[in-house]
Amino acid sequence: MPVKAPRPGDLEPIETASRDEIAALQLQRLQWSVRHAYEHVPHYRAKFDAAGVHPDDLRTLADLAKFPFTTKADLRDNYPFGLFAVPREQVVRVHASSGTTGKPTVVGYTQRDIDTWAQLVARSIRAAGGRPGDIVHVAYGYGLFTGGLGAHYGAERLGCTVIPMSGGQTERQVQLILDFKPDIIMVTPSYSLVIAEEFERLGIGPDEISLKVGIFGAEPWGEGMRAEIERKLGLDAIDIYGLSEVMGPGVANECIETKDGPVIWEDHFYPEIIDPDTGEVLPDGEEGELVFTSLTKEAMPVIRYRTRDRTRLLPPTARSFRRMGKITGRTDDMIILRGVNVFPTQIEEQILRDPQLSGNYLLVLTREGHLDHLEVRCELQRAASGRLSDAERAAIGRELQHRIKTFIGVSTRVTVLDADTLPRTQTGKARRVQDERPRVI
Repeated sequence: MPVKAPRPGDLEPIETASRDEIAALQLQRLQWSVRHAYEHVPHYRAKFDAAGVHPDDLRTLADLAKFPFTTKADLRDNYPFGLFAVPREQVVRVHASSGTTGKPTVVGYTQRDIDTWAQLVARSIRAAGGRPGDIVHVAYGYGLFTGGLGAHYGAERLGCTVIPMSGGQTERQVQLILDFKPDIIMVTPSYSLVIAEEFERLGIGPDEISLKVGIFGAEPWGEGMRAEIERKLGLDAIDIYGLSEVMGPGVANECIETKDGPVIWEDHFYPEIIDPDTGEVLPDGEEGELVFTSLTKEAMPVIRYRTRDRTRLLPPTARSFRRMGKITGRTDDMIILRGVNVFPTQIEEQILRDPQLSGNYLLVLTREGHLDHLEVRCELQRAASGRLSDAERAAIGRELQHRIKTFIGVSTRVTVLDADTLPRTQTGKARRVQDERPRVI
């Protein structure tokens, strides 16, 4: 399909600025943000004082490494509004994470924050190939989750027609896509495959689907998943990155003309990559944990927030800003199996190398005696399901076992299931790991 390359005047001047111009703007905004946090958030004042640093110490971008990190525990400890840097009456909206353990993390936005967010999501949709007048089908969940409303406001800001579908109701999702003929869908990659399966069930091929661009985020996904989504839905699959603690979707986004990793909107977020064990800042190109400092947020600035996402910083290509590599996993969802570090996306890549297997899978961890075991439960594509013999199915499983052992270095059990066997996500992120090991007390 034709790529919507940028036209003269499409880009904001900062997107084509020199690196020196970007660095100068970052330092100016960084100094403001650190001082704003220190002067208006008691938590940051106490933390900076305990570390022996002051906003006056921030004279260069490299000086940021002197300041302490912010973690999700800090957000939970200050629940609900303890990290707000403006009076609560100036906060026009509140979002919160799902809170899988303990209290949820709460974030607030001033009206200016909301405007900035909408502008950055609009920039992201434009980078993905969207243009004013396009119809955007939003299948991210609405509510406290930042995905739905973040995508919605950004699409409207760009001048698009928005279908606020939210998640779930897969049959209705497909019917509305058929009826309204949207150009763009914004959804999690795992749920896009559920939608694709419904199209397959109805006998509707990719060339009969109106979608031209899919903007996928909220969970890690690899190139194998991209290829499968593009093949099944007949669109360009573009990666969007964000997290509620930093803003929401739209912190970074791939450009359709290159599709080589999300471009970080560095005029609003300052990225670092650190060694997750030592906290040392790593040079561009080395993989580690992604850390963000907000540069323009009023209601809730975040200083050196540890995202727990593993990636690396890459040089600019389509824009003047640096890119981030694909998220390879998280520093807190890593599986250590007999001394080997394993991330779900590594398994995913091996599964999707076999065209007979779909992108739906579940990793089940168990313990037998003193040893941990990993079972990979994966599904056949719908076309292959029910047509393969037990011997053919076993051969697929053995080949996947071999690839995982060869490329990742761990022994697994593989169970090849029929299509539609594993639970489907209806409203958000897919559950990829099921840990059945006894808890260590």
